[in-house]
Amino acid sequence: MNIRPLSDRVLIEPTAAEEVTLGGIIIPDSAKEKPLKGKVVAVGQGTKDEEMILKTGDIVLYGKYSGTEIEFEGIKYLMMRQSDVLAIVEG
Repeated sequence: MNIRPLSDRVLIEPTAAEEVTLGGIIIPDSAKEKPLKGKVVAVGQGTKDEEMILKTGDIVLYGKYSGTEIEFEGIKYLMMRQSDVLAIVEG
């Protein structure tokens, strides 16, 4: 990974949205719900006031409108602050 987040930011690769069908009608990508779960692919160093708790490889839950969308080498990511992450999925 050639992207290194700064400060308390993390780079998340969202999980793919599940394809939803309604009685044979396929819902287009633009109408699908934004995924709320993803994998942390890079983390910053944290700040003097906030220690970096997340680590690369963590599966996390985040708010529907959290983060900034970034596309790098054809893959879409979300860049957000650690405080925008709601939970770490364990197990």
